[in-house]
Amino acid sequence: MKEELRNCLLFGRLTEEQLDRVDRRAKRIILKEGDSLFEQGDTADRFYLVTRGHIKLFRLAPDGNEKVIEVVDPGNTFAEALMFLDQPRYPVCSQALGVSEVISINSADFMEMLRNSVDLCLLLLGDMSFRLRGLIREIDDLSLHSATCRVAAYLYTHKPEDSKEFDLEIPKHVLASRLSVKPETFSRIIKGLKSKGVLEIKGSKVIINDLEALEQTADVCALPTEET
Repeated sequence: MKEELRNCLLFGRLTEEQLDRVDRRAKRIILKEGDSLFEQGDTADRFYLVTRGHIKLFRLAPDGNEKVIEVVDPGNTFAEALMFLDQPRYPVCSQALGVSEVISINSADFMEMLRNSVDLCLLLLGDMSFRLRGLIREIDDLSLHSATCRVAAYLYTHKPEDSKEFDLEIPKHVLASRLSVKPETFSRIIKGLKSKGVLEIKGSKVIINDLEALEQTADVCALPTEET
């Protein structure tokens, strides 16, 4: 588990002593599909590193509908910013998409390390700033770009470098919610791209027939940009 922590950006630059401290208080949790780590409103006393599978973070509306806020991939952490609140509570629900594995970190103990290390504070600040830039780009995508652009951009940025075929790792209805697209709209977009010969989806497999056309459809929506 210590090596898995070391390979994560947030923990990778800890001193050996700090890493040992995190490792001693960390817990490995294996989740089956549909299992939850916490519910919306629960006391937030731990944060998490995903090591296998995917964790869906979502909010529930009063009518029971859910909005997917994020799907966390392996190698990424979530809920660490909550440790800065006086009485932290998780603002979202969590659910495993398939068999997943996370490492659970003690927030109070990590916060104590922050109080004793300026370098660690700066490291966490950099990580949170990077995420903030991502959220700002996402707001731009939602407000300035079409649903077709968002779907095309997601597929373009998630394709492997050496292949035009790949499997969607999360269910289509979850992906639609993550992109703020209704499932029926998502289906129409895929049908439209298929009719133009851009791509097709068979089950969970995506087959890109015209990569250039997909890139043009995605435009600048969520495509990587040079950071200054």
